[in-house]
Amino acid sequence: MRAEFPDFRLGNVLATSFTATLTERCGDAVERIPTPHRLVDWLAVNGLAVDSCTTTQLELARELRESIHAAATAAAVQDALPASAVHVINDRSTQGRAAATLTPGGERRWRLGSASRVEDALSVIAADAISVIAGERDGRLALCASPTCRAAFFDTSRSRTRRWCDMNTCGNRQKKARFNARQRG
Repeated sequence: MRAEFPDFRLGNVLATSFTATLTERCGDAVERIPTPHRLVDWLAVNGLAVDSCTTTQLELARELRESIHAAATAAAVQDALPASAVHVINDRSTQGRAAATLTPGGERRWRLGSASRVEDALSVIAADAISVIAGERDGRLALCASPTCRAAFFDTSRSRTRRWCDMNTCGNRQKKARFNARQRG
């Protein structure tokens, strides 16, 4: 991957990892897919390799990302899901051609349509978001406790009390800030 771009934040849940391509939403936002090629990179890292991406497809991806974030945030705080976000997620889910396949090792992989279009990859991400937001998986949606992040993440910890979207970034920053405050006080 190209060094001039910020690293991806990768998690175990495709949909919430996708929303993490825009981080620090309540601070100095960091766009991790600023170019079409960077979206191609992110999709490849997540097993959804596509041949190419246009600026229009990048905009479709960002619209889906923000819709997933809005719906997941609403679900995390038990608010009504925004109708516009639901519409975009459903629309992207139905517009692609992808199929789940089983590997010899017993893992699920996605096979995109023969042309490997971005729209096919977005349909997989949208379908994943639907399963998470609809509560079909064992876990719960939560919001990062970092005041500058507030990312929606899927908590699968045993106690379902995880506070940070990523312990290595947001969690460590908050712990360091508390430590420094105690040292000054």
